[in-house]
Amino acid sequence: MGKKKIITQSEEELLKESEKIEKASSKEIKVETPIRVREGCVYIFSSYNNTILTLSDIKGNVLLSNSAGRLGFKGSKKSTPFAASKVAEVVSEGAKKLGIEKIHIFVRGVGSGRESAIRSLAARGLEVISIKDVTPIPHNGCRPPKPRRV
Repeated sequence: MGKKKIITQSEEELLKESEKIEKASSKEIKVETPIRVREGCVYIFSSYNNTILTLSDIKGNVLLSNSAGRLGFKGSKKSTPFAASKVAEVVSEGAKKLGIEKIHIFVRGVGSGRESAIRSLAARGLEVISIKDVTPIPHNGCRPPKPRRV
């Protein structure tokens, strides 16, 4: 085996990367519905690869949605709690613009960004009414294979 090469980022590269993330999160959020709603639902899908947040009204009509990949995180950084909190910040800003004050949270998936996204939504001034885990769980599993004939 040869020497192991350790890649380190200089401060300039780190600053460029953080500016890129800030630029992506500060883009103007398009508000499609002129109707002011007071309550909404936030669906958090957190997988091993990405974190996606979707904001909808009580009926289920999607108002806005955002993900870690859309904010400029790439590769394994998309699944980090930091990326999930940044996505939650952007979604909470959009909720404020729409006039949403109270939210129901539905969490799905097993990723590491679940708790940090919830904390970030609550810290941004949105009143959390309920948190529900809707991760699909198999009850009986799939059908076992036929017995082997010898």
